[in-house]
Amino acid sequence: MFARLKKFFTFYYMKAVRDKGTPEYIARGWAIGMFVGFAIPFGLQLAISIPLSFLMKGSKLGSILGTFATNHFTIFIIYPVQCWIGNRILCGNLSLDRIQCMMRDVLHSRNYETLFSMGLEVAASFFVGGLLFAVISTPICYYAVKRIVIKYRLLREKARAKKAAANRE
Repeated sequence: MFARLKKFFTFYYMKAVRDKGTPEYIARGWAIGMFVGFAIPFGLQLAISIPLSFLMKGSKLGSILGTFATNHFTIFIIYPVQCWIGNRILCGNLSLDRIQCMMRDVLHSRNYETLFSMGLEVAASFFVGGLLFAVISTPICYYAVKRIVIKYRLLREKARAKKAAANRE
């Protein structure tokens, strides 16, 4: 299992660092994807993140991959917690168990009408919690990806210089 997880993260690491453009361009795309991944319901994310990456001049690939923070596996954890935190911010009284049951129904039906039929309190909690997660994760994602890309490119340049020096000798 850990070998598959390592392979998964290595794949996305290489996608990030080998993307064309400046480190800022790449990081901006990933940050857009991360923001949309938390703030927008699953299924509508790509329809929003790709046009945003054009408007904000960020990496299109990064904006797509950044939305994968919320995926088929993580939304069963993230969305209920997001709703619960949003509900606390709005001074609501929904329990985490009740939110999990409602979210399970929404995620299994994959029908957003079900989300909004659960009431304005749950829908508002979802978006408020999602916005909070997005605001927290976006700058972290931007600076982390930017740093990773810069570090990779410096290491790659050192390796090229070392190889060129060895070839001259």
